[in-house]
Amino acid sequence: MRIAILTPTFSQFSGIDRVVEQEANDFMEQGNDVTIFCFKAEMKTNAKVIEIGMPKNQTLERIYRLFFFVDLLKIKMIVDQLQYFDKVICHQYPMTILGKVAKDKYSNIHYTYHDAGVATPELFNSFVEKTYMRMFRFFTNKTINNTDNVISISKYLSDVLYKETGLKSTVEYVKINKERFNKDVIKGIVREKYKLGDAPIFLYVGRISPHKGIHLLIEAFNLVLQTMSDAKLLIVGKETFGDYAKQLKQLASKVNKDSIIFTGFIPDDELQYYYADANIYTTCSLWEGYNMPIAEAAACGTPTIAFDIGAHPEVIEQGRLVEKGNIQKFSKAIMSYLRNE
Repeated sequence: MRIAILTPTFSQFSGIDRVVEQEANDFMEQGNDVTIFCFKAEMKTNAKVIEIGMPKNQTLERIYRLFFFVDLLKIKMIVDQLQYFDKVICHQYPMTILGKVAKDKYSNIHYTYHDAGVATPELFNSFVEKTYMRMFRFFTNKTINNTDNVISISKYLSDVLYKETGLKSTVEYVKINKERFNKDVIKGIVREKYKLGDAPIFLYVGRISPHKGIHLLIEAFNLVLQTMSDAKLLIVGKETFGDYAKQLKQLASKVNKDSIIFTGFIPDDELQYYYADANIYTTCSLWEGYNMPIAEAAACGTPTIAFDIGAHPEVIEQGRLVEKGNIQKFSKAIMSYLRNE
């Protein structure tokens, strides 16, 4: 079978793209011919990759992706190639435009939408960001109305999708690479790298984005420091919102600049060492359609403290859920869990 997988950016910093990577590998192991279509590719894979291209400036890139439907020539070019595939799987808007047009034009194509959700617009800081996310959600829902089937990565997302569009979906949880993330991962590498000794380590992995609630995590960590002065917080992830990243670093400097470490982007094949050395994985994310780092941490034997939101009740195997936004309860949960362990 010839399978086309469409994703905006084939990059390690994106959870969606790591799902795409695993999905492509699984299909190829089954003997299928897989091609990945994306605007830009930064990950290596054995699948064929076709880059569509887009502006390199981050602001122009976001505008182009939002209004991709006006690039009729490029849409026609890609759709003409999709007619030769048996199955087209679209991850996130605006790739759903290509899936919709291809399905409308070529009845032989089986069009699947892989639902990773769209974060709640109200969680973003500025009017521009909120407006962007509202439009993103609107265009997403408009371009999945002719799918043959939908796969949601959590029951939470499946329920949201049905409420917003009336579409029913099958729930398939994200697969974790157990060869990479497991309890046998070598410990001590990250402690040695950052000279952390035996200090309690709390870890966050993910995009540096407002809806991830990293500002709340820093505030909660500040409360932890009042009791555990040697504790360290490692914040791992790419700065996708520059102004928010600056805000976080200013906040961290007021807490204790030596206790909070912004590592920047860490390659996927090194993340297991961070999970292995962390005492607790911590996230104050305010919206999650799944939350892959929680599952990866659990595979490495690291428990999680998180807000009781979105798909978290479905994902957390070991740890505690805390009332959304309550940093006092969050910090107490961290200290209580660490003492009990």
